[in-house]
Amino acid sequence: MKYLAFIAALAVMTTPVWAADVAVDGGGSSRAPAFAAPVPNDQSTLELLWDSGKRGWSIAWYTGADTWVGNAFDVSTLKTSYAKILKYKYYTRGAWPNEGWDGMRFAFYSFKGGVPGSMLWPTGGSPYFFKPSAGIQAHIWVEFNIDWTCPSVKFVAAQEQFYNYPICDPFSVDNNTTFVGHSWLYQEGSWKPYQIDGVTAPYRNLMIRIWVETGQEFHGVAPSSIGRVKALYY
Repeated sequence: MKYLAFIAALAVMTTPVWAADVAVDGGGSSRAPAFAAPVPNDQSTLELLWDSGKRGWSIAWYTGADTWVGNAFDVSTLKTSYAKILKYKYYTRGAWPNEGWDGMRFAFYSFKGGVPGSMLWPTGGSPYFFKPSAGIQAHIWVEFNIDWTCPSVKFVAAQEQFYNYPICDPFSVDNNTTFVGHSWLYQEGSWKPYQIDGVTAPYRNLMIRIWVETGQEFHGVAPSSIGRVKALYY
């Protein structure tokens, strides 16, 4: 299969991001990955997610700096007053757009008034850089340790491509054509609900997850549901 960098000059001026700003790989290929396998867990640990588990598109910005994508979560709906964030997990690809890992920058932001706000982690105010280990180049879930207690029950887990195409790693959206409303995009100095019109529309749900350890017992949450849940908020 050939992976094409699609470039489209869109005439609609109201779109938040044009397809000309990105390169993409995917679109329902038979080589897209299967659903992610269950991960061992205990009753104090949850994987929070909004994606379906199956990739729709891999996406890379032509200019990667100062553009962030992230998912908003609210752990108060899980009957806890705070959460220790154990891991950040994201879906990416090592063999596109180049043959190797380049790394990204990551951060957690506050989420007040229904919009992402100031950086919460790293606490020093500078994003955390992470580069996957060499080896597997296929579509893959990548995760790294955080081990930080978030001071708020609402937050955004976000990542910045940082490098420019094609010397970069892509982020991913799932294969759900319905936007569930929790993925965000930071570009040109402001946050807005994630959207790229053109090639990847209508796929808008980011494949970004977190593992948390809660600050209280889960009252009313069945053990069978613990480990992989949709983190609903209101």
